[in-house]
Amino acid sequence: MELYNCLLDHYGEPGWWPARSPYEVIVGAVLTQNCAWGNVVKAIANIGDRLDPRTILDMDASELAGMVRPAGFFNQKVVYLKAVTRWYQLYGFDVDTVRREPLTKLRGELLSTRGVGRETADSILLYAFRLPTFVVDAYTVRLCERLRLDAGKNYEEIKNKFETNLAETGHNNEGIYNRYHALVVTHGNARCHKKPACGGCPVKEMCGV
Repeated sequence: MELYNCLLDHYGEPGWWPARSPYEVIVGAVLTQNCAWGNVVKAIANIGDRLDPRTILDMDASELAGMVRPAGFFNQKVVYLKAVTRWYQLYGFDVDTVRREPLTKLRGELLSTRGVGRETADSILLYAFRLPTFVVDAYTVRLCERLRLDAGKNYEEIKNKFETNLAETGHNNEGIYNRYHALVVTHGNARCHKKPACGGCPVKEMCGV
C-alpha cells in the first residue's frame, strides 16, 4: 500500500481502462498484445460503430483484418477476437451473467480460449467485468525488480504476492486492483522505461536503481 499510495498521490486517479463498453475492453485487451496503445486506438476507431460482438462474429475475417491492421499481427488477432467473442456469447453477451459465475471458472475458460494469455484474461476480467483479479504486465515486473520487491519470478507468483499482501491490509477489491495496475502502467510510461527517467521519480527513495 505504501507504493500504491505514493503512485496515487503523484499521478492522481488514472481513469483506466478508456472504453465505451465492456466489449470494447475485451477487444482492446486482445489488440494491445505486442502493440502500442495508440495503434489499438486507431484499430478500434476503424471498427467504429460496428464494434458489437454479434457484428464481429458475423463479419468476414478479411474485412475485420483490414480494420485492425494498425494493431499488427492482424490476421492472427482476428482469430483471437472471434474466439474470445464466442466465449462471451456463451453468456449471452451479458455482463451481469458473466459476473454471477465464479472468478476461477471464468479465468480458466479464458485461459483455454485461443489467443488469451494470463495478462489478457485478467485484463478482461478486471476491466470489462469489474472482477477482483490483479493484472501483471512488463511494467509490474520491471518495477518489482527495481524496487527489489520479493514478489516472485513468474506471472502467477507476482499476482498472488500482490493479492495476498493487499488482502492482509483489507484492500483486495476490484477498485484497488484497477487503480493499482493503471498507476503502474502510468508510471512505466512516464518514468520507469527500460532506461529509467529517475529525475523527479515519485518512488526514487524506494528504488534500487
